[in-house]
Amino acid sequence: MAEQIIRGDILSSDGKVLAHTLVDSEGVETRDYPFKNIYAHVVGRFSKGRTGLESSENFHMLTSHTNTISKIVKELSGSKNIGDSIVTTLDTRIQEAAYNALGNNRGAVVVMEPSSGKIIAMVSKPDYDPNTINDTWEELTKEDSKDGDKDSSLVNRAAQGLYPPGSTFKILTALEYVRENPDYENYEYNCTGKDVFNSVTINCYHNNAHGHVDLKTSLAKSCNSSFANIGTTLNMTAFRKLCDSFLFNQSIPVDMVYNKSSFVLNGKTAKDQIPQTVIGQGQTQITPLHNALIVSAIANGGVMMKPYVVDSIESQSGETVKKYLPEMYKTAMTPEEAEILTTFMNATVESGTAAALKNSRYSVAGKTGSAEYMEGKPAHAWFVGFAPAEKPEIAVSIIVESVGTGSDYAVPIAEKIFEAYFKSK
Repeated sequence: MAEQIIRGDILSSDGKVLAHTLVDSEGVETRDYPFKNIYAHVVGRFSKGRTGLESSENFHMLTSHTNTISKIVKELSGSKNIGDSIVTTLDTRIQEAAYNALGNNRGAVVVMEPSSGKIIAMVSKPDYDPNTINDTWEELTKEDSKDGDKDSSLVNRAAQGLYPPGSTFKILTALEYVRENPDYENYEYNCTGKDVFNSVTINCYHNNAHGHVDLKTSLAKSCNSSFANIGTTLNMTAFRKLCDSFLFNQSIPVDMVYNKSSFVLNGKTAKDQIPQTVIGQGQTQITPLHNALIVSAIANGGVMMKPYVVDSIESQSGETVKKYLPEMYKTAMTPEEAEILTTFMNATVESGTAAALKNSRYSVAGKTGSAEYMEGKPAHAWFVGFAPAEKPEIAVSIIVESVGTGSDYAVPIAEKIFEAYFKSK
């Protein structure tokens, strides 16, 4: 097909060209990426092995739905026809805001529309310029001499990066407690900054004593001791079932390369593994994309939509060849459960660890996380959330590697993304 078709474009939802084929006077074709590094992972590259949309949408871009007569005339004259264009769900305004907000940090950002499953931004860093991939390939694939590990600039951390979820996982721990305890509103615990559960000492951040807390305050203040206390009461067989239903250890319904998240506890798990796991540490691992799906399901009243990046396929003349529509994937929780979690997450912003997001223009529901992964190294910083809390339009999942707390490093990124989104509202 490439002998007869000039590869079609990849476009943003607002009509910007993300990938385009340049043809010089001698007919030599070069794939061009006007935004350079910004879309490197989600749009992908054409050289050195196709990735991202350049791979998954290859067939469509090498298929032409140009007017039949025009197509025949070009073929008879020895000219190539132009392939169909891929119109994505990606919004350049939000993508650029997320990319700039992540700065020089390693990490990832996923921004979704909860009601539809549209991915409107996906950023991964470190990154690379797909325009210069042939020149930089050796550098990008060699081992990093500082730590013996690869730089991993080629990896899409948003879909492939596996991280401890940290305190963002407490959302699911809270949900399991609500399901097992109809009187969850009567829960109370006295936090003294640290406590021992199943022979494991659990510390709150900086050993801060949160005092008497109920379930909502436990989540809002991200009280480790309280959640470890909750964990000792949970039915681990039921909790494993809940986590599996939220797609841990399962395939994710998305058309891109990704890694499965994992949750290993079950009814036979040793009790000393429970306290760390229920607060998001232990062996649990999750991708930023998966965390975005979980928080989007809460925002969407319990319904998890199938995430997608391609909105439509268009011919060169702009006619729609194929249109992709939102698709419900599953009901992950009841509307009532989603409302309870939204209330808890809104309290996290109004009076808890994400208070920097409290503002008068739009409300936010969210959860911070600080995921410890190696002794002596700063934690990975997480934030997941959505806005407006009462009628969500946008959901975010953010991780910043090896910097510190979610409050200090991930929340400011979320704020910039929300500001960019609501600026034109």
